[in-house]
This record gives sequence, C-alpha cells and structure tokens, in this order.
Amino acid sequence: MLPRVTTTSAAPSVTESDRKHVFHSWSAQGQISPAEVVSAQGSHFELADGSRYLDFSSQLVNVNIGYQHPKLVAAIQEQAGRLLTVSPAFANDARSEAARLIAELAPGDLDSVFFTNGGAEATENAMRMARLHTGRHKVLTTYRSYHGATAGAIAATGEPRRWASEPSVPGIVHFWGPYLYRSAFHATTEEEECERALQHLRDTIMVEGGSTVAAVMLETVVGTNGVLVPPAGYLAGVREICDEHGIVLIADEVMAGFGRCGEWFAVDRWGVTPDLICFAKGVNSGYVPLGGVVISAEIAATFADRAYPGGLTYSGHPLACASAVASIGIFKEEGILEHVRGVEETVLRPGLEAMADRHPSVGEVRGVGFMYAVELVRDRRTREPLVPFNASGPAAKPMVEFAAACKDNGLWPFVHFNRTHVVPPCTTTAAEMRQGLEMLDAALDVADRHTTG
Repeated sequence: MLPRVTTTSAAPSVTESDRKHVFHSWSAQGQISPAEVVSAQGSHFELADGSRYLDFSSQLVNVNIGYQHPKLVAAIQEQAGRLLTVSPAFANDARSEAARLIAELAPGDLDSVFFTNGGAEATENAMRMARLHTGRHKVLTTYRSYHGATAGAIAATGEPRRWASEPSVPGIVHFWGPYLYRSAFHATTEEEECERALQHLRDTIMVEGGSTVAAVMLETVVGTNGVLVPPAGYLAGVREICDEHGIVLIADEVMAGFGRCGEWFAVDRWGVTPDLICFAKGVNSGYVPLGGVVISAEIAATFADRAYPGGLTYSGHPLACASAVASIGIFKEEGILEHVRGVEETVLRPGLEAMADRHPSVGEVRGVGFMYAVELVRDRRTREPLVPFNASGPAAKPMVEFAAACKDNGLWPFVHFNRTHVVPPCTTTAAEMRQGLEMLDAALDVADRHTTG
C-alpha cells in the first residue's frame, strides 16, 4: 500500500496550499475555508483537527457503498497492478464486464453502455444521442432540476446555477414537473398533481411542436432540487406522451441510481423503461471517476453504420470500470438494496415522520430509499420557506445556523435552499441511522427558533 502524501517541515500546510493554489467549484474563492479530510471509514469521515462526522450527505450523494470498502479498494489495487489505462478504441476485460453487468441490471432492451467520466458528460452525450437519433433539436427538462455543469448539461439544468452560463446551448425548453407540496397546478391531491403535470407537459409539447422535440430528460427522483418523488402514474404518463410523438425519454439517474432509491435503477420502482439512462456517482461510489449512458437497442442501431460523433480519452477507463464491477458484486453479495429498503421502512421514514410532528419548522418530509428531504418552513400554514428561494448572505442565515448545529452535533448535512437532505451511504447501519436522526432532531431546535406560524 502506498504511504499517505506527506510534506516536509518547510512545506506549506495543506490548508495554506489549498487556499493559494486550489480553485474550488461553485465558490467565491476568498469566502471559503475548506475543511481538511484526513481519513474516512464506512459512514464516517475525520478532519485534521480530530473532528469526526457521521456523513448524511455521502459527500455529493455519491458514496453509496461507504468509505474505504475493503473489497472495492482491493479491486482497484489489483487492476492498478495489472493494467492502468488503455484507449477507448481497444477492448478491455474490465470495461467489457462493467458494461455487461450494467446492461443486465438495466430494464428492457437497454443493452449498450457508453462510458463517460461523470454525470455531466453522461447527460451531455445522452442529449446528443437523442438529437442525432431523431433528427430534432429541442430537449425538454424541468425547472427543478440539475443535470451537470458542462455546456449542454448546465443549459438543461433548470435551477439558478444555469443563470451565469446564459445565453447558452439553444433548443432547451423548461417546464414544471410535479411537486404537490408547492404545486404549480393548484393541485390538492397526488392524483390531481399527476394529471395536471402531465397535461402541462402535453401543452408544452403542443406549443413547441412535437416534431421538433428530440427528448424529454427527467431526474427519475429529483435530487438536489428537492428529492421530489414522482406521483404514481407520472413516469408512465411521460413515457406514453413520448411514444405518441416519437420523443426519446432520458432518465437522469446520476443521483438516484445504484441503490440510492433501494433499486438498481430508480425507474424500476415504477416499471417504466426509458430509452436512455444516465448514471454515475453510485455506480462505484466515486472511488474513481466514472459515468455513462445505457442505450436502447433502437438508438444503438442508429449508430451501427453511422459513426457516433463523440468520445472521451478516458471513456471506460480500466481502473474505473474495475471498481464498478467490484461495486456491483458487493451490492449483490451484501444485500445492500435489501438493506436500504429495510432501514428505510423501520428507522428512516418513521424517524423523520416523528420528527416532523415535533418540530414546527418541518413543513414536509418526503423521499424513497436512502434519499429523503426535510423541507423547512417559517410557517406551516402558509408554507413560507425558512429562507427565500436561492437565498445568500444574511437571508440564508437560518439555514447556515441549522447546518452549523448539525456539525456541532457530529453530523455532516446536505443542505440546499430551505431543505436538508438525508442521503447517507447505502451501507449505513440501522444504529448509525438512529444516531444521525437524533443529531438531526437536536439541530432542528435551531430551525424552530425562526418559525413564526
């Protein structure tokens, strides 16, 4: 095993070098002070100052298998000693096996895999495939969505992170997806929300022209923008609409796939087969960068005698693919999908629902598997958010205080806008989940101080 990177006494500290030389994403560089992580194991990580945290964020909702899983580490070490890299133009055992296993897990006739380095490249290429397959240019995505930060992916994103990149790639049209708690359709039941959201999509396609729309791309379960679980019948309805107009249905499962929702792919919960599935994150828990697109037979056939005009130097990198093969094996051997469903049913969901009863700041709890959101409000009656939409600076103070309280309790949260998401590693034990919920419960006392209703 290689030794940990060390520095001499004359060298600057990790923090000093970070501040001077590392340019961090999504940040004003002078306003941040990143904590130094020195070790991690299972569902916990430790900072240089000795602080230890139970991770309810899975970093960026990607460490599904937990930190430093010994079998996954060993698989990476074995592959590194055998073959570290090879061009995508060659066949390779790790790449072929990863593709075979992923195709076997995918629904329907999705039987080919195009490998990328991460989720943004997956959605980018999925949109390209849909446009080339249909000969159309428009792609419809929801406002409450995040699809990545490359040019096409950030254009497809519906939330504020796209604003700074506009004007951007043409042909993207946004629409409202279902979200009963804050319904854009004035619905009062899940059935009404589903029916009206589908009609809204139909109307959007009508006025855009169905013959111009290449794809509808949805996060199967909306991730960062609310953990919005689709109502019964919605995904099937979208599938039907796409079929009517010859539109490609893309399921962005970068966050929702590989155990996060208690399934290999979240679409399996609703029995819907998309034409393309985008994956990354949980496929190998980010141990090595990896993502991809699972492709239906019909779309793959489009490129049987016509070159696909896209590629990446590290597509199907052997080290990454070997880690995916090992990860899928571990999920099966250790019954991780069954574990997620069991802990959700016995600990996570009832624990969060009990918390909602105790805290006036909790407007709604929603989710599936190990992917839940707690929506925080100032007033339960009016549903006024604890902080305004896209709040920053002093306006975001209540959520900043809440997040600080979580960390003071030993819990690392995932917060976005007026929500905290409960997205721990899929290997988190029932005991660890109970402990984390107790920490979260205590931190919600801070949010309660800002309620007015």
